[in-house]
Amino acid sequence: MQENDKKVTKIMFICTGNTCRSVMAEGMMKKMLQDVGRSDVEIFSAGLHASTGEFSTDEAVMVMQEDYDVDILQHESLNVKDSNIRDMDLILCATHAILTTLEYKYPELAHKIFTIKEYAYGPEVDDKDIEDPWGYPVQVYRKCAKEIKDSLDKIIEKI
Repeated sequence: MQENDKKVTKIMFICTGNTCRSVMAEGMMKKMLQDVGRSDVEIFSAGLHASTGEFSTDEAVMVMQEDYDVDILQHESLNVKDSNIRDMDLILCATHAILTTLEYKYPELAHKIFTIKEYAYGPEVDDKDIEDPWGYPVQVYRKCAKEIKDSLDKIIEKI
């Protein structure tokens, strides 16, 4: 098999507005994959109710840069309906409510849709949601980013 024949796994993170949680997950996962030399996975993000073209929140940008050395400053939000969601191999949602909505809108993709925590820790995980930090102080963003990072540490072992 030649280099360009390798199967690339496509993963999309989805939250509400694509300005906080899914962007942080996308940025972190891209860096984690780069750090371990993985080029066989492509990472995307979108928002269920995103206004396409919005920038990430200042708090998300700051926490990603200061705590994880991840630059999301140039990220622009993307509404899921404008995305390439049907091309994804795995769709990871910030909350169970987002998962339920996506399964309703894209029933043919239901077998690929999980919450981030459910995929990381298994379906028996008690709390499937990563709460939205939007509108809260930077400490809430730090807690949210740590939850995402802890989950991604488990997910990267599975992909």
